[in-house]
Amino acid sequence: MSSTLRVATYNIHKGVQGMGPTRRLEIHNIGHAVEQLDADIVCLQEVRKLHRREEQFFTRWPQLPQAEFLAPEGYTPVYQTNATTRHGEHGNALLSRWPVVSHGHEDCSDHRFEQRGMLHVEVQLERRIVHVIVLHLGLIAASRLRQVEQLGRFIEREIPARAPLVVAGDFNDWGGKLRPAMNKLGLKDFIGERQLTYPARLPLTQLDYVYARGLKPVGVEIPRGRIWWRMSDHLPLIAEFKV
Repeated sequence: MSSTLRVATYNIHKGVQGMGPTRRLEIHNIGHAVEQLDADIVCLQEVRKLHRREEQFFTRWPQLPQAEFLAPEGYTPVYQTNATTRHGEHGNALLSRWPVVSHGHEDCSDHRFEQRGMLHVEVQLERRIVHVIVLHLGLIAASRLRQVEQLGRFIEREIPARAPLVVAGDFNDWGGKLRPAMNKLGLKDFIGERQLTYPARLPLTQLDYVYARGLKPVGVEIPRGRIWWRMSDHLPLIAEFKV
């Protein structure tokens, strides 16, 4: 008997929109939105663990780290810092409806101006272990290629060849140029459907991807509308698979 696995990826822009004194706190709205995604696994990028300046600026800044704050009831949050800044730190997170077996992290920073990492989580889906890697790749094309090469080495070293695997996140990949390199790793995404996720107000391109191996694709969707483009500069992408 097969099970359906629903995976969402969403760059939440640290829960804040706007610039300077006009910026607004959206983390509470994002919390409601994550619940509405009804995903088994939610992969998040640009997630704050803490930020002392924003805590002082916003009176409703959550007391919990954002990954814990955003986790719907019954979900397990997993977070790992990628970048440490003057006022705080941020990174990738995964929220799982299914039990988390283990998790790990590998630094994939390509140069000193961008701190990047890979979050690896093993999830127990009924009788099977599904491996999930959450990524936020660099802004420079050559860096992204090297990071995908590092991803390949990590997969070969850490993940059994026959294990179901999902790799999701903000790839910063304009035009799907990384797709051939990902396909060489045995990872496929939903080709042929327009999946524009950025910028959220008027999407022009796809930066956010869900790749998988060992899973049968069922469909993909992108929530749209004013409520979504007000919360982040990215739209979420949701992919469904049969396990």
